[in-house]
Parts: sequence; structure tokens; C-alpha cells
Amino acid sequence: MTSTYYLLFLLIAAIAFIVWLTAYKKVNAFVALLMAALSVGLLSDLPLNTLADTLKRGFGDTMQKIGLLIILGTILGVILEKTGATASMATFILKKVKEKNAPAAIAITGFIIGLPIFCDSGFVVLSGLNHSLVQRTNSKMPIMAAALGTALYAVHCLVPPHPGITAAVGTAGGDIGMVMLWGIVLAIPAALIGYIISVTRGRAITHAYIEPEVPHIAVKNLPPAGTSFLPIILPIALIAAKSIVMLFVLPEDVKQSLLLQLLSFAGEPVIALILGVVCTLLLIDKTHKKDLSHWLTEGVEKAGMILSIIAAGGMFGEVLQATGMGKNLGELMSGLSLGIFFPFLITAVLKTAQGSTTVAIITASSLVAPLLTHLGLASHPGITLAILSMGAGSMVVSHANDAYFWVISRFSNLQTAATLKVYSVATLCMGITVQVLIWVAYKVLL
Repeated sequence: MTSTYYLLFLLIAAIAFIVWLTAYKKVNAFVALLMAALSVGLLSDLPLNTLADTLKRGFGDTMQKIGLLIILGTILGVILEKTGATASMATFILKKVKEKNAPAAIAITGFIIGLPIFCDSGFVVLSGLNHSLVQRTNSKMPIMAAALGTALYAVHCLVPPHPGITAAVGTAGGDIGMVMLWGIVLAIPAALIGYIISVTRGRAITHAYIEPEVPHIAVKNLPPAGTSFLPIILPIALIAAKSIVMLFVLPEDVKQSLLLQLLSFAGEPVIALILGVVCTLLLIDKTHKKDLSHWLTEGVEKAGMILSIIAAGGMFGEVLQATGMGKNLGELMSGLSLGIFFPFLITAVLKTAQGSTTVAIITASSLVAPLLTHLGLASHPGITLAILSMGAGSMVVSHANDAYFWVISRFSNLQTAATLKVYSVATLCMGITVQVLIWVAYKVLL
């Protein structure tokens, strides 16, 4: 029987190894996670004839749970971007909010567009509009860039089908519909705190913005706003409707009602996202038809790297569980009263150390899942809160080792110091705020 302290040493060494490879040696996260999983398996008491099967099982189970969600979400985001639907949504919101409230407008735009689109892609898509607003409204770029960046970031960390939080749902066995609903609810105050920090700290930043040399893009011939919003709103509405209705009906009622069966089917996240992708066909005009096949291919290819990292995280988690590390750590931590703060703290440490939100939450979920019972979080509400707590931890802190940090800095022509002073500080405040709200919910519900 391998001792608890030796397994704890292996765990700490494996995490340090992942951080060292990804953050300092710039090794691809898939390779780092695979090497960590294999090393832990070899150095623990796992039988050699079962190690390969354990790795394959972790990979396959993870792909089965969330593979389709990631691929469909990526395809949806690519089509919305290529057809101009994202720009159409942004223009619509700006008209409603008015240009004098440009920071609020760009934050709201980022929040909505960020639901199906990864934060870095969303920022790149909206960066031209952001530059235009800075010039037209005399707003400060540190404020505008951080307001947009934090709004996209809030959704990315907390709301499926974004990869990190989706992987945590699969690993911990949560209800993706409930995580999505509560994730959106918590992302609103997170984005609000990000906006407040962006405005207050951004005002004090001077001489940080480098005027772009290229002309700003003109938004012309955009699809209607209603058609642009539909592929985002429909999946969210279907998933939310299923989660809410199923709270008040019994399984026997579903079997006896065709309407409930249809709602249950359409509200399944995979089916809802398929319907969202189908709705994007309304955005395809004659000029786009020849490009649709290329866009679909691009979406699948973009999802490939993300899926490989997530599946490698599944392998790592499966090996950790096979060693009995979770049970042993649970016994070791039984005297501690960290509760709902444990998922947050471990994810925050991983995020701050190695930079990737996705890798941080995937690794943390592999460690937290076996400990849910010991942490008092084994109930359905407890699992949901634990997953969201990891999402909050994955916000803290985005800085120079995070690729998204450099997307914000470079696409906004901001100096690095200004991005650190405004955006990075905002991500710290966002994560802490969300965790405090989760703790309040924990006290009320559990």
C-alpha cells in the first residue's frame, strides 16, 4: 500500500512538473499532461499491465462526455465570426446603449458574444470596433480594452460550453444545464466587478495607448441583429428550459408527455448546440455558400487542440483516481475545514502559476472530484457549487504567462504595464467576488 505522504509528494511534483513544462519550457499542454499522467502511474503502485488501459479509459471517457460540446461550440463561434454576426450584435448593442457609454456597451457586447466564442477569439473579432470607439468617443483604451477583456473572460471561466468549465462538469459528474444557468448568473457580477475596476483603474493610466497604423474596419452589409442573436439565444433557452422544468416534474411524467420528451431531447446540450449551428445557416447568403465548408473545417480544426488537452487532463485525472490518491488526501484533509474554498484555492494556484485557465481547471477538477464527499460537496447543489468554485479560481490571476493577457495587450496596442495594472488586477477582484457569492450560496443551500 503506497503511503499517503508519498502520494501527496507525487501529486505536488506532478503539478509542479506541469507548471514547469507549460509555463517555463513552453511545452504543449497535451504533452505535459500526458507525461505527468504516465510518470505518476509509473512511480505509484499501479500495476504496469493496467496503466495503459487507465490512460486510454481516461482519454475516452472525457471525449465521450464533452467532445461533441467543444466541437459544436467552436463551429458555432467560427460561423458567427465569419458571417459578421458578431459585428451585427455589437452594432445593435451600441445603438441601444449610445456611444457616450462606450465602455458599458463594449462590456455588454463582450458578455453576450462571449457565450459561444472563446475569449481570445471574441477579443480579436471586436478589437477593430474597440479601436473605432476609442477614437469616436475619446474613451481611454485601458478602460475599453479591460472592460471588453473582463466581460469575455467572465463568461469563458464560468459558462459551458467553454472548455475548462465543461471539462470540470464531466470530471465531477455535474449537471451541465445547472452549471450553465448558475454560471451565467455568477458571470454577471463578475463582469460588473471587472467593468468597475477597468473604469476606476483605467482612468489613472496615461500614455499607454499606441495609435494603430492600420485603418479601422468598416462594418457594412451585416446580417440582421435578430438573426445574429438567434444561434446564441436558442441553445441557452433550450438548455435552461429543460433544467428548470425538470426540477418540477418526475421521470414518469416525462415518459407520458410528448411535449416533455421533446423538451428533454432539445434541451440536451449537444442537441441544443446542434440546433444553434443549424440556425447559423440563416446567416449564410450567396457570397458565403462557397466558404461554409471551409468554416466548418476551421471550427473542427480549432477544436482539435482544445480537445487533446482536455482528454489529456482526463488521463491525468484517471491515473490520480486509480492510485487512490483522492481517498488518501481526503483522509489527510478530514481535519481541515476548507469546504467550498478548497476547489477555488487549488485552481487559483494552478491558474496563477501556469497561465492557462483550461489547464488549471482541468487539473484541479481531477484533484477535487475524488474529494467531494470529504469536502461535504457530494450533493447535486454541492457538485454544482464546487465546479463553479473552480471556475472562480480559474480567473485568478491572468497575467504575463496567460496567452489571453497578450491578446488584450497586443490587439489593443497597450503597454504591458498598463495591462497588468488594469486587466490583471480586475481578474483578481473578479475571482474573489465570485467565490464570495458561491460561499454565500453554499451557506444557504447546504
